[in-house]
Amino acid sequence: MDTGLIARDLDALVAEAELEPRTVAAAALVALGLQNAPRDAGFVLWRPLKHRISLGHGAGQYDVVARMLSADDIRFDVHGTEVAALRSSMDWRVDGHLMPNVVRDGADITVFDAYGVGFTIIDPLDRSSDEGQGGNVVVAPMPGLVKSVFVAAGQAVKEGDRLAILEAMKMEHSLLAARDGTVADVWVTEGAQVEAGAALIGLEEEEEA
Repeated sequence: MDTGLIARDLDALVAEAELEPRTVAAAALVALGLQNAPRDAGFVLWRPLKHRISLGHGAGQYDVVARMLSADDIRFDVHGTEVAALRSSMDWRVDGHLMPNVVRDGADITVFDAYGVGFTIIDPLDRSSDEGQGGNVVVAPMPGLVKSVFVAAGQAVKEGDRLAILEAMKMEHSLLAARDGTVADVWVTEGAQVEAGAALIGLEEEEEA
């Protein structure tokens, strides 16, 4: 018996296998709350509604885009692989397989597909506040409802001030000013439904020293 096998191939033996795209898609379906989407949901002005979500797994991350062709037909892009989730009158099938049991506890999700696979929902508001035109434009990090708007054009704000609240994924997310400045434009009103990436509030350009 070659007792040096483990020592020589330790990295390969402990390396985490790439997950099946359908497993990631099942986690995304539950993370976005789409498994219980009403039958008449999914279209906005005749365009399929898109949802984006990032799921942490181990030391890696899966960035998933979901396109709702209908409430019963959702297509997931998992790092370039399309996975179809189709709902019948009784259940969901993901990539042709009966959807496994999925449990969500806050931001933690476990997919029981042969064994328990754990994910963590990554809050897009944890990303750098400097993203997007040098912090001049506050955008919606995900589709949602504009619950509140706290500023108006011409109003001075400080870095970290709460500008608006976006309600998404059954949670309220505070949108904060990335820097000190003056509000130039407010493009949304309370009660508006917005898609991911929609510009909500703009700050005046910083004057060059």
